[in-house]
Amino acid sequence: MTLFAKIIAGEFPADKVHEDEQCIAIRDINPQAPVHILVIPKKPLVNVASAAAEDEKLLGHLMLTAKALAISEGIAETGYRLVLNVGRHGGQSVDHLHVHLLGGRAMGWPPG
Repeated sequence: MTLFAKIIAGEFPADKVHEDEQCIAIRDINPQAPVHILVIPKKPLVNVASAAAEDEKLLGHLMLTAKALAISEGIAETGYRLVLNVGRHGGQSVDHLHVHLLGGRAMGWPPG
């Protein structure tokens, strides 16, 4: 069971900022920006590469949830970044799909 599965099950504490039937959102314990929230589906997908056509609505829901959180966190007007890491070389450290919402400062390019 991944750390995120334990958080979803209520077995591990987290600073939750959102929860609905399909996902939860928590503040990252190692923030890389003033606002760093993880939007995590309750369905246990390893990453976006493991998603199937049946997950299309769920993936859209994660994006719209991140957008709503950007608005509620006050970073929508100035801009923000959404990141999905896939695999070890992509920077994925937990094998459960999650969207990073980062904002509150200017983001550089190229990343990483």
